[in-house]
Amino acid sequence: MGLGLRTRLVKAGWRVRRRARDDVLRRGGDLRTVRGDIAGRYLRGEGIEIGALDIPLQLPRDARVRYVDRKDMAGLRADFPNLADRAFVEVDVVDDGERLTTFAPGSLDFVVANHMIEHTEDPIGTLDAHVRVLRPGGVLFLAVPDRRRTFDAVRARTPLDHHLRDHEEGPAWSRRDHYRDWVRLVERFDEADVEARAAKLEAEGASIHFHVWELDDFATLLAHCREALGLPAHVVHLQAHHNEFVVVLRKDGRD
Repeated sequence: MGLGLRTRLVKAGWRVRRRARDDVLRRGGDLRTVRGDIAGRYLRGEGIEIGALDIPLQLPRDARVRYVDRKDMAGLRADFPNLADRAFVEVDVVDDGERLTTFAPGSLDFVVANHMIEHTEDPIGTLDAHVRVLRPGGVLFLAVPDRRRTFDAVRARTPLDHHLRDHEEGPAWSRRDHYRDWVRLVERFDEADVEARAAKLEAEGASIHFHVWELDDFATLLAHCREALGLPAHVVHLQAHHNEFVVVLRKDGRD
């Protein structure tokens, strides 16, 4: 086979795969395809993904990732018995994904946190921590559940002033109410049993959806973090899809 024919066949194969991918995206696509397509546009270099479990982000070839979680594999398996038949990514670093204290400032090209920030008690502090460890020009990639299209649909959206108070005073003031809300509206316990169940979850430090958003709510939070609180990152991509929205922020400046 001549070089020219081989080249044409390779390019034809690329076109077929690209058309197939684009067709999936036009039809709405699955979450992994859409996330992977966005990741391919923005992620390069060395970074981390927090809480990937059994659904790691599909990364482009020139992105190298370490997986971070709050527990080692044994701990995660104990926490997620419902996923016993699923393969988890190996945890490379055990760290609190809300603080990332094991990573030096400006040490990473990207941070990925899909369906993680709703589990944080201080989302503003978490955004600060994630941006802190990025190099100038680095990227924060978030997929966030859309309240309207998940089991959170019956819950009230978290307002900006609530986030500000959580950040300024610490989240202890609102913690029990979040657990009560979860037990009452998501787990649907009888009212007489709500308080006992909420106390049990709080004592265990159960990881629930503490906060819920629609796209506009989260965009408002990000804008306030940048404009009023000085978060040195700006939104470069914001896309709603299926039951979530994907947000990509780039840290200000360049190396």
